[in-house]
Amino acid sequence: MTAAKRALLAPLFCATALGGGAAQAADFKAGDWDLSVGGIINAYYTSTSCGGSQAVTGLALASQSLGCGSASGRTVVGNGLLPNALITSVKGKQDGVDIGATLMIGAAVSSSDSISNNNNVDVRQGFFTIGTAAAGTLKIGRDYGLFGASAILSDMTLLGAGAPVNGTQANRVTLGHIGAGYSYLGHYGQLAYSMPAAGAFGFTAAVMSPVNAFATAAYTAGRQPQIQLKATLDLGAGKAWVAMKSQPFKGTAPAADFTMKGVEIGGSYAVGGLSLLGNFQSGNGLGVLADGDNGDQKQTAYLLQATYAVAPKLKMGLSYGSTRLKDSVGSALKSNTNTTAGAYYALTKSVTLVAEISRTDSKSAAGAKADMNGVALGGILFF
Repeated sequence: MTAAKRALLAPLFCATALGGGAAQAADFKAGDWDLSVGGIINAYYTSTSCGGSQAVTGLALASQSLGCGSASGRTVVGNGLLPNALITSVKGKQDGVDIGATLMIGAAVSSSDSISNNNNVDVRQGFFTIGTAAAGTLKIGRDYGLFGASAILSDMTLLGAGAPVNGTQANRVTLGHIGAGYSYLGHYGQLAYSMPAAGAFGFTAAVMSPVNAFATAAYTAGRQPQIQLKATLDLGAGKAWVAMKSQPFKGTAPAADFTMKGVEIGGSYAVGGLSLLGNFQSGNGLGVLADGDNGDQKQTAYLLQATYAVAPKLKMGLSYGSTRLKDSVGSALKSNTNTTAGAYYALTKSVTLVAEISRTDSKSAAGAKADMNGVALGGILFF
C-alpha cells in the first residue's frame, strides 16, 4: 500500500501501529482512480461495578447513572473505543492536481434488545482533497477535528476500551480517556488547508461548521464558524504538537453567550520498546466530553501514558488521564480521572487481542466521590 493511501486512512493506521500490526486494505485500479477498501471490526466483553456516593451530578463518568447503567454493575458485549467501520478511499491525479477522497461508515455491536435493529449509523468521514506538492492540500467535507486528534490517536486504549462507560458503550462505543484526559476530537463539516511539506514541520488551519453544545440545549451555534489550528514537529524518535480551537456559543436565557476557546500541547517519544506520551489541554467551554457540554467553564485535562513491548507481539501499557473543571459548585462535577492498564497481543498482523483493567473516579465540587472499576476482554481486526 502506498504512502498516499496510508495518509488517507490515517486514523485506521494510527490505531494499527499501536498494536504492532499492519492494516491490509484491498487496493485496486478503477479507471483514473486507485481505490482502497478496508475496515475495522472489534468487540469486547466489559464488566463494570460502581460504588461511592451518587451525589455527583453532570457528566460524572464513574456514577451509577453513566458508568453502570443506573445499577451497581453492568455487563456489555460491545465495541471498544473504535466503532466497526467500512473505510473506502480513492486517489488520482488530473490536470496536475492530486485528488483524494475518504468515506467511513461505522456501526455499533451492542443494541438495547435482541429484536430491534441497531440503526446507529456513524458516518465520521466523508471528504475529498485537492492539492499539489507546491501549493499544499485543501480538504472539503466531514472529518475529524484537529484539536485532540494527536491525543486520541496515540491513546493505547484506542485498540481497547479504556473507561467502559455503559452510558456510551450501549449502542455506541466506550470512552477511552475521553472526559478523563481530553475532550473528544469531534467530527465537523470543514474546509481545511495543510501547507506544503516543510521538512519536519507541518501546519493545518480549518474553518469548521459551528456546532451546538453537546448534551445540553442551553448553548447553540451562532453565525460564526469554529476555527481550529494545528502545528506538528516530527523529530524522528519523537513528535510534538500544538493546537487551538475557538467558537462562539449563543446562550438560551438564563444562560449567557460565551466563546469556547482552548489550547493543546503534547508530545511523544519512543526508544527501544518504550513509548511515552504526554498531552495537556486548557481552555474555556471545551466540554468534558465534547464542545460546550458544561457551558462557560474553565477546565484543564491531561493524559500521561507509557507502553513497553515486552515481546515482539506483546505490548503492555499504563495510562492516566484527568479532566478538571474550575468553576463547579455543590454537587456539580469537579473532576473525572481514569487509570487503565492494558495488554495488547498481536495474534496476527491483522488481529490484536486485548485485556484491560481500569479505574474511573468522579468528584463533585462539594467533595462527594463516585468510582467505577472496569474490565475489558476482546479483540480488534483491521482489514
